[in-house]
Amino acid sequence: MTEPYRPRRSVLYVPASSDKALAKIAQLSCDAIIIDLEDAVAPADKIAAREKLPAIFASRPAANTLGHRCEMVVRVNALASEWGADDLLAVAKIEPDGILLSKVATPRDILEVGDVLDDNFAPDSVKLWAMIETPKALLNIGAMAELGRDPASRLNCFVAGTNDLAKDTGVLMTPDRRYLVPWLMQMVLAARAGGLDMLDGVANDFRDLDAFARECAEGAAMGFDGKTLIHPAQIDAANRAFAPSPAALTEARLIKDAFSRSDNADKGVISLNGKMVERLHLAQAEKLLAKAAAIGA
Repeated sequence: MTEPYRPRRSVLYVPASSDKALAKIAQLSCDAIIIDLEDAVAPADKIAAREKLPAIFASRPAANTLGHRCEMVVRVNALASEWGADDLLAVAKIEPDGILLSKVATPRDILEVGDVLDDNFAPDSVKLWAMIETPKALLNIGAMAELGRDPASRLNCFVAGTNDLAKDTGVLMTPDRRYLVPWLMQMVLAARAGGLDMLDGVANDFRDLDAFARECAEGAAMGFDGKTLIHPAQIDAANRAFAPSPAALTEARLIKDAFSRSDNADKGVISLNGKMVERLHLAQAEKLLAKAAAIGA
């Protein structure tokens, strides 16, 4: 069964240890929020941050400021760390929309988490997201993406961890990300092969919104579904960049209308405004229109 489309244009990390940031959740217009127990929380604060989760989810807003339901995901510490196993058990009890796994490297890392969720009776609605942030994860990404074809794995989304990739490889982080682009495109390709969403990594300079908007536009052109964010000021630019353009929506409606005509019902290829249009273009158009409906575009 195909799941309803969920927009993930703007996905904001919110530290579970920051009461100030948590208090603003209801005022945000992002599509999803990642309550972070990992990088954004100091080691001394990790247990206290974990203990806040029940209250955070008990007060989660029914919709964001745009009137849409905002996904709530929790990023847990690496399972090999001293906090990871307890993080996972605590998160399973609150039944978030998703659990973002850090430092995964192989399909087994994802399957073992799924087994823990099954053993603790977490509903199937609790999906798994996986950070692609290590060289080993990038080398194994094809095998991990295949899990997306099996609903029992719960795997639903990949997230690019560009800062960690740069740290582990020594690659230079230039403003145009030229040295990262081959790896980013590899992530998109693998995600599509597995039927997964793919989110772009964060932009660290949240004050330069012009540069951020350019990076969002490039990410959308590369095929990413949305971008992970570190500051609320980045939300609007991400929402704009990863939303369908008016021209794209017009074309999608024309394609859908053309194939819905009785004389085209059995055709695999039609001519529309002097262009060849196949049923694969119809599938793309329907996906785009579903995205537009979900965000009210």
